[in-house]
Amino acid sequence: MPVITNIEDLRVLAKKRVPRMFYDYADSGSWTESTYRANEADFNRILFRQRVAVNMEGRSTRTKMLGQDVAMPVAIAPTGLTGMQHADGEILAARAAKKFGIPFTLSTMSICSIEDIAAATDRHPFWFQLYVMRDRGFIERLIDRAKAANCSALVVTLDLQILGQRHKDLKNGLSAPPKLTIPNILNMMTKPRWCLGMLGTRRHNFGNIFGHVEGIENMGSLSEWTAKQFDPALSWADVEWIKKRWGGKLILKGIQDLEDAELAVNSGADAVIVSNHGGRQLDGAPSSISALPAIVDAVGSRIEVHMDGGIRSGQHVLKAVALGAKGTYIGRAMLYGLGAMGEAGVDAALAIIHKELDLSMAFCGRTDIAKVDKGILLPGSWEHLGARQ
Repeated sequence: MPVITNIEDLRVLAKKRVPRMFYDYADSGSWTESTYRANEADFNRILFRQRVAVNMEGRSTRTKMLGQDVAMPVAIAPTGLTGMQHADGEILAARAAKKFGIPFTLSTMSICSIEDIAAATDRHPFWFQLYVMRDRGFIERLIDRAKAANCSALVVTLDLQILGQRHKDLKNGLSAPPKLTIPNILNMMTKPRWCLGMLGTRRHNFGNIFGHVEGIENMGSLSEWTAKQFDPALSWADVEWIKKRWGGKLILKGIQDLEDAELAVNSGADAVIVSNHGGRQLDGAPSSISALPAIVDAVGSRIEVHMDGGIRSGQHVLKAVALGAKGTYIGRAMLYGLGAMGEAGVDAALAIIHKELDLSMAFCGRTDIAKVDKGILLPGSWEHLGARQ
């Protein structure tokens, strides 16, 4: 086993162990992938101010997200098909998040169901991400199931009314479970760990949908239903309806524009996530970190502002917090750990990010994450990020 010291080590190992179509699903963007690359690259343009001869004892990364105590300002992002990166992947990631003391967010398009997560974590509170479908009856049932499972926040994704063109997914013929074509079979034969894991679980389909929609009896009918269900007519009126139906903490994911941020505040949401869907929707959109400061300045005093996209280290988390984010989300970094080593890999990813966050904060002369601000960043290294897009 190689020595794992950073998220890149986990990515390299995951690429060796996860079938091509599912690794590519996690590690790719839409069209030219320019926004996907910018998400991480723009973080790396921001520079820290190193401070010395500062008392670094008694450091704490503990804070709150949506009023919930967290070990660091990081949550696990909702990622579709997580259970195809590793058998029972969503369950393993939820367990890791519970142990570490951060929120886990389950995707509508997960392999393990809402009920699976609740049972595996002894009904420990988790967050649920909702895609708005045309079938409003199904959405009502999903919301009710999330309530029954003790979900403490609902994350509504607003930037996937239609699907961005993702060339690798199209070329690989992405499906869950994978279609048994000759190329897929040959590729899976080189991933024995993955295959053994999948043979040992019954969870191979979209657990939140299969068995919960009338007329879906096999993967063909499920795929046909799913392809037709994302609602291009989604509106702010739907957000208000969801908030009323849910009745609890509501987070809106996919905000990049100042006008949309204002509309999110007016909708009564509790938090927004500055996000471009990991560069998987509108290619050519700004990186999340470059969009963050203006949104924080505009609405951060009225609503909690979070962000996702491009976070591969604790230093990236620290930079986002310095620019005003009250919380961050990791998707790919978690998936790399999961694909590499299952639950132990997610544990490793969280530990790596936390250590990098803690040490970098100390080098910048701060000992409390709640007191981190733009003062830890080198002036001139971040102010014009948005103009570089």
